[in-house]
Amino acid sequence: MNKDLLIVDDLHPIFIEHTQTLGYTCDYRPTIKPDEALAVIGNYTGLVIRSKFQVTREFIDAATQLKFIARAGAGMDNIDEEYAKQKGIALVNAPEGNMDAVGEHAVGMLLSLMNNLNRGDAQIRNGEWLREANRGYELKGCTVGIVGYGHMGQSFARKLKGFGVDVIAYDKYKTGFSDGFAREVSMEEIVKHSEVLSLHVPLTKETKALVNDEYLFHFRKPIFLINTSRGQVVNTQAVLNGIKAGKILGAGLDVLETEKFPVLAEQPWFDELKQSDKVLLSPHVAGWTFDSYRKISEIMALKIKNLDIQT
Repeated sequence: MNKDLLIVDDLHPIFIEHTQTLGYTCDYRPTIKPDEALAVIGNYTGLVIRSKFQVTREFIDAATQLKFIARAGAGMDNIDEEYAKQKGIALVNAPEGNMDAVGEHAVGMLLSLMNNLNRGDAQIRNGEWLREANRGYELKGCTVGIVGYGHMGQSFARKLKGFGVDVIAYDKYKTGFSDGFAREVSMEEIVKHSEVLSLHVPLTKETKALVNDEYLFHFRKPIFLINTSRGQVVNTQAVLNGIKAGKILGAGLDVLETEKFPVLAEQPWFDELKQSDKVLLSPHVAGWTFDSYRKISEIMALKIKNLDIQT
């Protein structure tokens, strides 16, 4: 078996250093185009990707020597996981590497929204000093609902520990996960009690457009909504509708259904989104810090080492 890795996206140099000590030869081509990668993937034992690269059934069929795919990050929605597993290809990701970044980003967005920090800053720069219009809410005493209690949801819960909040969590694929940071509940209880809703689920057929008009309608209390998972989990127009109806007090969106320009600007909801001072946006960077950049690469290399031992 050869030990050649094709790296099709930007990675911290520590990954190459570590994998080379394991005997791998790294072909680092972060600007390679999909059709170019398709033409050569049959020569490689391993493939390393991030979010921009789609590993389709066609690509997997061409990867005749592939033993594993390593995803630098958490979400695996850009890989045909079922087909890869059918082909005996191991899948590796590194949610441990960016879970602290995501947890901190979610807390930062929440505090900014609850205290109108961006709006107040913009008003002062525009010559306005509006104290009453920027009266905020305190997080202490709130019920925070987390949907998805994997690495990211758990990280967010841990970050909230010192705020004096009641953290409840729902995860369709887990039971018995209550811990010192969150209490396991049903989705019905999330909807009934939450004053903050934070999403930490992967993108699947079941979670696509999970947050829509109907879902938001059932919330008993107005909420602050945070999404650092995947954009397509949330229907953006439904969020804007919820803001207008008073169901959503503020929304922090690190991810959107459609990302990057110019296609983002072409969406029918974009003008309304950018004009709303109750929406805080960031460009899909919740898990992308200087620290996570390194940690993800270190963790992936360690997991590849363990794969190597097992095979």
